[in-house]
Amino acid sequence: MLYVIMRTALIYAVLILFLRLLGKRQLGEMELSEFVVAALIANLAAHPLEEHEVPLLPALLPIAVLSVLELATAFLSLRSIRLRSLLYGRPSLIIDHGKLDQAEMRKNRFTPDELMQAMRSRGILDINEVLYAVLETNGTLNVIPIAEAQPVTTGQMGMAAEQAGYPSVIISDGHVIGENLKRLGFDRRWLDAQLRQQGHTGPKAVFLMTADESGNVFFCEKNDH
Repeated sequence: MLYVIMRTALIYAVLILFLRLLGKRQLGEMELSEFVVAALIANLAAHPLEEHEVPLLPALLPIAVLSVLELATAFLSLRSIRLRSLLYGRPSLIIDHGKLDQAEMRKNRFTPDELMQAMRSRGILDINEVLYAVLETNGTLNVIPIAEAQPVTTGQMGMAAEQAGYPSVIISDGHVIGENLKRLGFDRRWLDAQLRQQGHTGPKAVFLMTADESGNVFFCEKNDH
């Protein structure tokens, strides 16, 4: 039993290492080669987990080879535009100046229903409000609305906008993230003062608290409090 547990833990650690080396892509944002490698690695890892008599090193070797090949492919594609285009393809302009390119949609097997679904997911109900729609190489659809449908910015209104900065997590499920607190230039006294304003004496009752460089704070206490 101990052998099985140690073997499983080792395979898990190796998989995490190799997948971490491949990058931080989400499943829906993977390129074709990345998806193929991830699927093959999952299949290869399942065999030694199910068959305990399979030698571990020969089982992990193909996973290492696939990871190295994917890293090499990614490196070469950065150097060669032609190779990158061959492996990953090119973005497709589905809507150009408000007009649907039906030939491009048929080429990518992109149906009108899929187009409308992608529009709705971006809060666009009327296709007449779209100036450009680009089908990226990873399958996502990026939409650029016409000028009349774009939100008005403070710059267009002639107003000065304050840069609040990137919000960082200060407390996560009752635990203080001291590194983020220090990076924002705040100390524990500032944090204690913020907690007292919310009626708490410590972080244990806080589910999530974020802050930015300007001191803007988001606070959410735990449900049981």
